[in-house]
Amino acid sequence: MSAESRSRLNVFAGLALDRCSERRPDRAWLDQALHSPKSRFVVLDPDGKALAGPDAQHLRLLDVSQQGEWLAQASPTLLGVDENHAPHFLLAADAADAQRIADANGGQFIDLRSAGRVLPAFEAGLFAYARGLAHWQARTHWCSACGSALALEWAGHRAHCSNPACAIEHYPRTDPAIIVIVTWRDACLLGRQAAWPRGRFSTLAGFVEPGETLEDAVRREVFEEAGVRVVDSDYHSSQPWPFPSSLMLGFTARADDPTIKVGDEIEEARWFEVDEFVSDVASGVLGLPPPLSVSWRLIEHWLKQAGGLELSELKLPTLRQ
Repeated sequence: MSAESRSRLNVFAGLALDRCSERRPDRAWLDQALHSPKSRFVVLDPDGKALAGPDAQHLRLLDVSQQGEWLAQASPTLLGVDENHAPHFLLAADAADAQRIADANGGQFIDLRSAGRVLPAFEAGLFAYARGLAHWQARTHWCSACGSALALEWAGHRAHCSNPACAIEHYPRTDPAIIVIVTWRDACLLGRQAAWPRGRFSTLAGFVEPGETLEDAVRREVFEEAGVRVVDSDYHSSQPWPFPSSLMLGFTARADDPTIKVGDEIEEARWFEVDEFVSDVASGVLGLPPPLSVSWRLIEHWLKQAGGLELSELKLPTLRQ
């Protein structure tokens, strides 16, 4: 399986949408798209929750007439065009408007983590995309260089400094982070944070630093957290993670030595052989990250490679998420 195919399996990564970046400065095209009967609008409240239907199994997307009725004064942000040539936009509503829309349409607002577990892949990806943009817009009002007011442009994807002497352009921020399944022979390395539910372990992760390659970040983070030296690593897949603005870059890696020396960032790190892993999961002693995270896919990859087993077929414990 290719890395692209693996990425498509990750939650929030199944968004088949043409982002139409070349159309963002095209005012005539945007105006036409905004008035198209095919257009649909994702509504987010100030907490970054999205309007969904009464059963919360699908997003409740507004059409053009509903957008005009409920949020005519909002500034739509272009998200892109789907395979049926339907333009999709983001609408950020204040608390009062959000409640009014939900009440009038029999809907409810749901958070992204909950949505990622139940929404179809396209809708989950659309929500994640919209939330990341809305978070950036809500926190990007002043120029970081001169302090002057910023104005959104380019269909909501760029902010321009209003000071002519500065005129800096600001773009949405994405913070790259590596997440890695490390192996020693047939065992995998998992760690846990003190704040997690009892028995919960996951793959190691951390943010990429300036001037650092992804592979260097893998080596540094694994050593910082667990004291384990990594001798090689390979890219597995990626996952948008807008909590609030990360991109998770999944890797597999091989340790040079199994010696563990836990650092200050995690509470515990352990090697798990396949048999121990399976028995601990079945007994409830070992809790895993939810399938929402790419860490689940990395553990799934290791278990298939090392033991020929499918993670989804194991008896999994029920832990507090």
